[in-house]
Amino acid sequence: MPSAADIAVLGAGSWGTALAIQLARGERPTTLWGRAEDEPERMAEARSNERYLPGAEFPEALQIETELAQAVANHDDLLVVVPSHAFRPLLTEIGPHLREGQRIAWATKGFEQKTGLLPHQVAGDVLGQDRPLAVFSGPTFAREVGKGLPTAMTVAATTTAFAAALATRISDSRFRAYTSADLTGVEVGGAVKNVLAIAAGLSDGLGYGANTRIALISRGLVEMTRLGVALGADPQTFMGLSGMGDLVLTCTDDQSRNRRMGLALADGRSIDEVAAEIGQVVEGVYAARAVREVALNRKIQMPICEHVYRILYEGESAANAAAGLMQRSLKPETELIFSAEAATRRH
Repeated sequence: MPSAADIAVLGAGSWGTALAIQLARGERPTTLWGRAEDEPERMAEARSNERYLPGAEFPEALQIETELAQAVANHDDLLVVVPSHAFRPLLTEIGPHLREGQRIAWATKGFEQKTGLLPHQVAGDVLGQDRPLAVFSGPTFAREVGKGLPTAMTVAATTTAFAAALATRISDSRFRAYTSADLTGVEVGGAVKNVLAIAAGLSDGLGYGANTRIALISRGLVEMTRLGVALGADPQTFMGLSGMGDLVLTCTDDQSRNRRMGLALADGRSIDEVAAEIGQVVEGVYAARAVREVALNRKIQMPICEHVYRILYEGESAANAAAGLMQRSLKPETELIFSAEAATRRH
């Protein structure tokens, strides 16, 4: 049985599995829990997750747990790795099993659809405000982490002690975690970059070229920062791994499910058809709606994200979206992306 000092990863998709593998390297005891449909018994026997992360062998220190209550009860630290729509339900499910002092982290990205809340706000709503909370984010593909390729990411937490503990726990000679106190900024970056990756895929799928792609990335970073600062984030966060780093990665590499969605939509295929082919949640499709709602409520201009929403949900053509972006009124590139008043609200 694992000791209380070990960590349990809740969610056995590709990213949860990759993080569990990384946490277990170097003989660091780690538990991975997955629901029945994720075939945890088969993973335990095969010592790999051939459904979501084929070819990545489990370290000896990684154990599989089939009972959620046991996974929660036997560990002091829990890392939740599920899609954004499943985040609140899983926190609600584990709530009755939590002990005082247990710490919760997650690698979930995206605003909650119905409420527009970020994951740390959902966690506070479900679990209370006193429990230490943290988020993992940054430019990472599950397959490369599973292979042990050099990687860096950000861990943001409500306490410096929790951020440092998680960064130390996951880091080794090929994996480096940086710490942050800006949960809002890290989470906004993780949500908005998925929408922008769909835009980049659409652009490349239509053959618009490298000039267009880098313009989308650069101006997309402005939109991300503008929204994040309005929500209380530190603008410097968006120059780091969880902002610009994750944005560039997701927009430029075909391992990105969101970029692949954009490429396929440019080819005239339907969202449902592409999602079924990919076989995993394409977060940007859901994030586009949630980001738009938050931006509208805050009166934040996010023209690229707005056009992605219209393409996904209102039938706008990508060509019309490109024309609309190019015909916007001219303005200085160095326009202020946040006001002095907004800056005072950062936390």
